[in-house]
Amino acid sequence: MNSNSLSKNAKKVDHYLTSKLRGNPTQLYDAASYLIVNGGKRLRPFLVIKSCEILNGKLKNAMPAASAVEMIHNFTLVHDDIMDNDEIRHGVPTVHKKFGIPIAILAGDVLFSKAYQVLSNSNLPANALNELVSKLAKACVDVCEGQLLDIKMAESKKIPSQANYIKMIEKKTAALFDVSCSMGAICAKAKRNDISKLSSFGKNLGIAFQITDDLIGVMGDSKITKKPVGNDLREGKKSLPIVLAITKSKGNDKKMILKAFGNPNASKKDIEKAVEVIRALGIEKIVRKQALQYSEKAKKSLNIYSGIAKEELLNLLNFVVKRSL
Repeated sequence: MNSNSLSKNAKKVDHYLTSKLRGNPTQLYDAASYLIVNGGKRLRPFLVIKSCEILNGKLKNAMPAASAVEMIHNFTLVHDDIMDNDEIRHGVPTVHKKFGIPIAILAGDVLFSKAYQVLSNSNLPANALNELVSKLAKACVDVCEGQLLDIKMAESKKIPSQANYIKMIEKKTAALFDVSCSMGAICAKAKRNDISKLSSFGKNLGIAFQITDDLIGVMGDSKITKKPVGNDLREGKKSLPIVLAITKSKGNDKKMILKAFGNPNASKKDIEKAVEVIRALGIEKIVRKQALQYSEKAKKSLNIYSGIAKEELLNLLNFVVKRSL
């Protein structure tokens, strides 16, 4: 991935975002913009802008939608961290740890509301605006449904099927990637067919992104992930690599994985042994192959297009799928 293109884009989006997240009481806006100021790659705004540019749309038309999507993304992060009781994100304390739970909930609500305020103030024709609002609202509903599916999956004693797991991440993660691309196309005043192609690109990119992310959550290098090795295993996350590992393992290997799985008291050695077993089962290869299949579907959606924006979208896709552990 040309990180230069991503960071150039992020700077413009950040400038626009911070100008919209000011007001009184200042503490509320400090909390709302806190995660934005402290990091993030701005992948979703990048998708909005490049999906607009691939169809010859203008950056200024895409910027309100790009920042609205990022606000929604940050709203989900703030509320997710409260639900999961997480204490660190982007290497800094989470919003509720820094500002307390009541202010964090309000900060999330402000981000959610501001997203629609920014969107409705953009200079697009009324029919395009209606469609943007409608698409973003549906994506928000999908994310909430996906989040509950994830909670139910975590609570259940059963190991989910791969199909149920994919259905959950389609809603929880891929919905925002999908809507980023379709909103970008709408900002370029695109035809139905183009919106549908960009939407398909985003959805498949989103699934590939989450599958790869899950792999990193189990087997990633803690220096890069800023989380302990095997963190998702200890937390009992039923992510694709873990589901595959539990399903494929037998005898002593299965016992090793289950000893660490969802066990807050598992020792460092228990976790390391379980991760070794998962490596030996060849789970990385299987998960990488699946991520690649979704990546190929995403690529196909852009077949009829050309130009710099297409190259940048494909570079991002490549970067997402080939991230090192």
